[in-house]
Order: sequence, then structure tokens, then C-alpha cells
Amino acid sequence: MTDNLTIIPPRSGVSFLLKKGQRLKVVDIEGEQVSDFVCYNLDDKAEYLSSGRTIDYAETILLTKGHPFYSNRSNVMFDLVEDTVGRHDFLLTPCSADTFRIIYGHTQPHRGCFGNLCAALEQYGIGPDAIPISFNIFMHVTVDGDTGRVAVLPPKSKAGDYVILEAKMDLLVGLTACSAEMSNNYAFKPIGYQILDAK
Repeated sequence: MTDNLTIIPPRSGVSFLLKKGQRLKVVDIEGEQVSDFVCYNLDDKAEYLSSGRTIDYAETILLTKGHPFYSNRSNVMFDLVEDTVGRHDFLLTPCSADTFRIIYGHTQPHRGCFGNLCAALEQYGIGPDAIPISFNIFMHVTVDGDTGRVAVLPPKSKAGDYVILEAKMDLLVGLTACSAEMSNNYAFKPIGYQILDAK
């Protein structure tokens, strides 16, 4: 199942380029593992993936196959073209050392997906303040319609589940194997990915 996949080890992150027309396959290798995804316009990194605009234009927080994902300038950055799970999150920010300090009470917190994304994207000139809300692939978040309370539940993804994103512009991508306990049902596992050339 992991043939041709690049493996992101547990609690780490990577960055890479995805050219217009290429497809990115993100695979949950063992099941119940979230992957935080961010991207930027390769030609102008001040243009980045926007949770607010994407949710606004889709009129739903449950984004899945067939939905376009928009930048802060309302341009389509990629389409979600295949999805074997159908449940992901685009509300919550990447976990960070502050997440672990504030929510979990850790006194020596892990740097989290935020820190991993910062480290992976630094070589491209992306600083911490330029990391947006991530598209949290496989993350299962519910919102109570009456109280607005947010709950993080175990992912619905099983071993081998995947999504495929098709780039609509040249992209700089940051991708992680998420570091937060609640997000991954209290076990940290790898994420696999593969870049598929344009058809």
C-alpha cells in the first residue's frame, strides 16, 4: 500500500512544489491520522489558502469531493477530486506548542503542526505569521448547532483511505502528520503522499 508513497514520519512535516495540473494524493497509512495541509501561490506567496473564503463560497463546513478551495484573493487554488472519507476539518488552526500548553497543560510542549510547518516552509521565505488555518485532512470536528461548541472526535479514516487534490495554479505546499493527541485518537502515525503528473 505504501509503494510509490513518500512517508511523513509521525509528528513531523514537509514542504514541496505542486505544479498546475498535477494531483496530490494524501494517504492515511494506518488509519485515524490527521494531515494538516497549507498552500501558497508559488509565484506570489502573499496569496494563500483561505478557510473563510472557501467555506463562504461552498456554503458548508463539510468540504469533500467536488469542492474548489479558494485563496485569500478568491482564486481557486485546487479542487478536491477524490475523497474516500468525506469528513475533514477547515475550522481549526494547526496545533502548536501553545495548543499543548493551553489545552493539554504540557510544560514542555511539542512544537506541533504549526512549528513543523514553519520549519518546512522557512526555506521558501514563509514566516510564522504567514501560516494560515490549515485544511485538516481526515480530521473529525463537530459543531453543536445550538451552543456552537466544537468537539474533536477520532478521525473516520481507515488504513488506506485517501484524498486527491488537483492544483489549479503552481503551488508551494506544506503537509504534516499531525501532532495533537485528540485529533488522532491518541496515537501518532505516519502520513503518505504522492504527486501524480497531469493527465
